[in-house]
Amino acid sequence: MKPLQALTGSPLARLEDCMLNRQILDTVGDKWSVLIITNLGVQNLRFKELQRRSGGISQRMLTQTLRHLERDGLVWRKATPTVPLTVEYGLTELGNSLLGPLSGLVEWVNGNSGDIIQARSGYDDRQKESETE
Repeated sequence: MKPLQALTGSPLARLEDCMLNRQILDTVGDKWSVLIITNLGVQNLRFKELQRRSGGISQRMLTQTLRHLERDGLVWRKATPTVPLTVEYGLTELGNSLLGPLSGLVEWVNGNSGDIIQARSGYDDRQKESETE
């Protein structure tokens, strides 16, 4: 039995059938989106500061992710005509409503990362053993 079959009638069971819901989950569940939304949940940020706080994201990927989040109404963008141009980002009311669920996910990751590292190590060791047999 698929896990979602056990949840028939719940919102989770209907996600498989709705293209829009899958697209939204792809956006808000993306690793960069989670970092950007949680960073903007602390304070509004300029592009370069947001890039620094989202360690490892390229300028292109940050731009692309911000555009997706802005299109979905989660992030606002304010450009101030200065030299050079100043661009600031923040969360909309809809984006702020996503902070609770994302914070729960981040807390879960932080609380379980040690167990996941241990599980990965055990899995990798078993794979190495099976390759040498």
